[in-house]
Order: sequence, then structure tokens, then C-alpha cells
Amino acid sequence: MDSTITEFFASMFGSRAIEIIAATCGFINVALIIRRSIWNYPFGILMVILYAWIFYDYRLYSDALLQVFFLVIQVFGLFWWLSGRNAQGQVIVRSMPPAQFGMVLAAGTVGAGILGLLMHRYTDASLPFADASVAALSVVAQTLLARRFLQNWYVWIAVDVLAIGVFATKSLVPTATLYALFLVLAVTGLLTWQRAWRNGTAVA
Repeated sequence: MDSTITEFFASMFGSRAIEIIAATCGFINVALIIRRSIWNYPFGILMVILYAWIFYDYRLYSDALLQVFFLVIQVFGLFWWLSGRNAQGQVIVRSMPPAQFGMVLAAGTVGAGILGLLMHRYTDASLPFADASVAALSVVAQTLLARRFLQNWYVWIAVDVLAIGVFATKSLVPTATLYALFLVLAVTGLLTWQRAWRNGTAVA
């Protein structure tokens, strides 16, 4: 019985310490983002460093490269959030005009296509186009998040759905499980940030 339980949890959460730690940091990071807490950044920075190593090891090069971008944008995001907080220390939510948001999504889609083609032609990347789509849309989402735009959650929801399929296909069970949790958290984040914006915490 004990061995069966152990095998169940190993298959669910993985046996590699690095992936378990990365997944845990990711969950804490998103939970704090939903609360608009500046303390999400230490966990986010550690998470992207660990996942860069993991994704490179699994030949998901677009996602490995994405973590380098995430590390840079995390640093900028930290300063942007520090300068955009209310009296309670929570980040002030902004909203992007629909036309501008559409242009951003279009740019992300084009970027995904170009990156996927490059990875397909010049590397031995596994799932090059799906991996590139996750990477390109994640760049869009993370940039919007760092700039405190409400619309980041719409993009994260799309990213999470795509990522679950990619990581499940690669047998990265803890990471696929994490992104399933991210999907739930992204919906929660969208509703929470929408409420904050509608309550008058938005800025121009």
C-alpha cells in the first residue's frame, strides 16, 4: 500500500527535486500576483532560473530561451510595480484599449510563427511550433503583466491551455500539473483584477 501511494505521488508531482521546487515557486508566484503583491518577484526569479535548466534538458529550446527573457522582464517588472502601488502596497491595475490589445496579440502570433519556423529548420527542437507559440504568447503576457495591464490574464489563459498539452506530451507531469493550476489561477486573477479595476484603482 505504501509503495502504491508513493508511486502515485511520484507520477503526479515528479521525482526530480529541481522540477518540484520550480513548480512550487511558480504556484506561489502566481498566487502572489493575483493578490497584487510585490513579493511575487523573488519566487518568480527563482522559478525562471530553474525552468531554463529543465527546458533545455528536454530540448524545449523556445521555452528555455523564454526563461532568459522572463528573468530580464522580472527585474524590470519589479521596478515598475514598485512605482505603481497604492497606499496598501498593492499594484494599481491598468487597462489597455481594445485596438492596442489586438495589435499586441497580432504581433505575438507573428512572432510565434517566425520562432517556430526557425526552431523547426535550424534545431532539433521537440514540438517546435507548439513550443514557440507558448513562448511567444508568454512574452506578450509577461510584458503586459509587468506593465500592470489587466489584459495579461487573457493571454495567460491561452498560454496555460497550450502549455498543458505541450508538457503532458513531453511527460513533464509536475509542470503540466502546475500549468493546470495556473489556468485556474489565471481565471481567478482575471476576475480579481477586473474587480480592482472597476473599483477605481485603475490609472491612465
